[in-house]
Amino acid sequence: MNWSADLDPAFGREAGRVSNFLGIMNITGQPAMSVPLHWTADDLPIGVHFASRWGGEPLLFSLAAQLEKVAPWAHRRPKGFS
Repeated sequence: MNWSADLDPAFGREAGRVSNFLGIMNITGQPAMSVPLHWTADDLPIGVHFASRWGGEPLLFSLAAQLEKVAPWAHRRPKGFS
């Protein structure tokens, strides 16, 4: 698959628009996670991005566990994926 030829140009624009907020976590070394908390009509996950202070991984793991308890996602797969 040729990703650059197969992707809709609108996807690249939108990804670039929202990813500007994510790089700061990589630069600063802050822990962050994306948790699938909603799904589209096509059953694709929509992630919510959470970040914590440096060294705050236990807080993020605790939050992920609590969120998964009320909105389980481990069993969910987009259509066409096994």
